[in-house]
Amino acid sequence: MKYTAKLAVAAGLIALAACNKSPQEQKADNIEANTENVADNIEANASNAASNLNDNAQNAADVVRNQGEMKADAVRNGADMDGNSATSTTHTTTTTTTNKM
Repeated sequence: MKYTAKLAVAAGLIALAACNKSPQEQKADNIEANTENVADNIEANASNAASNLNDNAQNAADVVRNQGEMKADAVRNGADMDGNSATSTTHTTTTTTTNKM
């Protein structure tokens, strides 16, 4: 129990000492805190940009893969690139002639 009381008193003294800083020390602490926040924001923005770049690259790669699969499927199914059949089809036409006499 005595240890907890000593710890509480020590924490109080530290807090009190922090409040009794000179104006110069407070200004320096504020500068330090502000620049730390700016640096954290720069790192967060860089991380977000890298993540977005990676996502865009993955999306582009997926599009290329899908196009390749579709082209390969078209070849396997015998269709050419514009959707017409690449297999030859035979059209039969019949003509009827009549003789007039």
